[in-house]
Amino acid sequence: MSKFTRRAFIKASMAGFGSVVISTGLMGCNDGNFTGPEGTSVPVSFDHGVASGDPLSDSVIIWTRVTPQNDARVVTVNWEVATDANFSNMVHTGSTVAQTSSDFTVKIDLQQLSFDTTYYYRFVSNGTTSPVGTTKTLPVGIVNQVKLAVFSCSNFPAGHFNAYNSAAKIQDLDAVVHLGDYIYEYGNGEFGTENAEAIGRTLPADNNTECLTLTDYRRRYALYRGDEDLQNLHQNVPFIVVWDDHEVANDAWREGAENHNEGEGDFDTRKAAALQAYFEWLPIRPLTVSDNERIYRSFSFGNLVNLHMLDTRLIARDEQLDYADFIDATTGQFDAPGFTAAVTDRNRTLLGSEQLSWLQSSLNGSSATWQVLGQQILMGRMNIPAELLSGLSNPSPAILGSFAELAQIKGRINAGDPTVTDAERARVAVGVPYNLDAWDGYAVEREIVMGSSRILNHNLVVLAGDTHNAWANNLKDINGNNVGVEFATAGVSSPGLESFLSIPADFVPQAEQALQVLVDDLQYMNIADRGYMVVTFTPEQATSEWVHLSTVASSEYQEVAERGNTLTVRAGENVIAS
Repeated sequence: MSKFTRRAFIKASMAGFGSVVISTGLMGCNDGNFTGPEGTSVPVSFDHGVASGDPLSDSVIIWTRVTPQNDARVVTVNWEVATDANFSNMVHTGSTVAQTSSDFTVKIDLQQLSFDTTYYYRFVSNGTTSPVGTTKTLPVGIVNQVKLAVFSCSNFPAGHFNAYNSAAKIQDLDAVVHLGDYIYEYGNGEFGTENAEAIGRTLPADNNTECLTLTDYRRRYALYRGDEDLQNLHQNVPFIVVWDDHEVANDAWREGAENHNEGEGDFDTRKAAALQAYFEWLPIRPLTVSDNERIYRSFSFGNLVNLHMLDTRLIARDEQLDYADFIDATTGQFDAPGFTAAVTDRNRTLLGSEQLSWLQSSLNGSSATWQVLGQQILMGRMNIPAELLSGLSNPSPAILGSFAELAQIKGRINAGDPTVTDAERARVAVGVPYNLDAWDGYAVEREIVMGSSRILNHNLVVLAGDTHNAWANNLKDINGNNVGVEFATAGVSSPGLESFLSIPADFVPQAEQALQVLVDDLQYMNIADRGYMVVTFTPEQATSEWVHLSTVASSEYQEVAERGNTLTVRAGENVIAS
């Protein structure tokens, strides 16, 4: 490993890469530490642990945050990286400063590493040593297995982070993939906070209102990163992350959000603050100097998996359609032709032309066995009978009867029952998407992505989050061709469909059965439990196991035994195996 001179260190640090410091090896003994006149004797603690992320075959980001014990504005922090837990074989050392401008967070981009290698790292400041973190670079060449833990929707007041606790016990994870909603912006009295006091998860007094400013978002990340379960998982496994909407505001799009309202200031200002905090607090590598908005990027696990992380939320998304805009206020009549024209508008975008072109190029240039899209929202067609829409807009217990009744009619049709009447057939004949925030609201771009994969004859696996519930879909293009599969994870703690529809626990199995009948390509769902996915890839197959937990209301939990929670797609088939 080559030594990194003090002059080269300073030059690389000044080059930018956001707030990331570049490290290429051992700092020479004669070079001294890169320290300023301040920060060399400031007492600190490492209250938020350590983390690593964005692993490549020859580099990885390591992260920490120091908490000064006085009002210092600058703190000197050293890092040490070794190939053994005793730090006898050191391969990287260095020193930098943490300061108020980056909320005392430190990110080091370790370069010139060996592929498929485990590294141990720690930070030291004024005699205080951080916990020891473990990270791993990506493999190259022939790879026999890749195992990923997949998460989404971790809402601190809504429940304990038992999913992170459970995953930290898995010994052979290659990486954690977090698909967004890593934090929630809501204040007390808003979504997910109803039971916070009862379960000991209240928002602190200095951060209990909706996040709007840089200080708000920084404090919210500090709250989350103080959670021991999240800290433990970060400490043990590198993370690969993208944001969804709640890192800024609910149902965000390019120029606004459902939860950005009058009196809350300029949206772009709010978004800039939210994304600055995101890049400060997460172990993610900025793609370009001073670019804290573009996060789509790829990760190569040798010849087995290419993981393409997408932004379906902030960079290019057009505003979500709203069914209310297509209902005549006088007659209540739904303008079906107008809605169809809007949802199939060729100019309507989710990814944007630049990101879409990048994705197509990335797919075209990859020969890995599995092409995996790590992204936020459901891609599968989640169409339900149109008459259910009004019930979903104003949910009440009556909708459960409607679900069951319509599922029975469709089941009879599927079974070839000759007694089904024309009126009954009409009730289930027209399927409409229930969630226009998902890919269902951006139909043309979905067809382009599916078409690109089908032309290249790829094995496509789409990972999704956002809904707080677990799903598996066969992905079909508009002509009915199987082009891939989708595995969608349950939320870490955010309440899901069972809460939204007030479904009694004893009715959940029937509701799940009804949904599976009504939604044509749906192969699996769990609408009641929180958890995560473990997705394992081999040359022969990709398998998703949904891990669900008995409760998030307490840190005492059990993993739920559930039939059908493991599904497989075989290479070359692009359909979930029966």
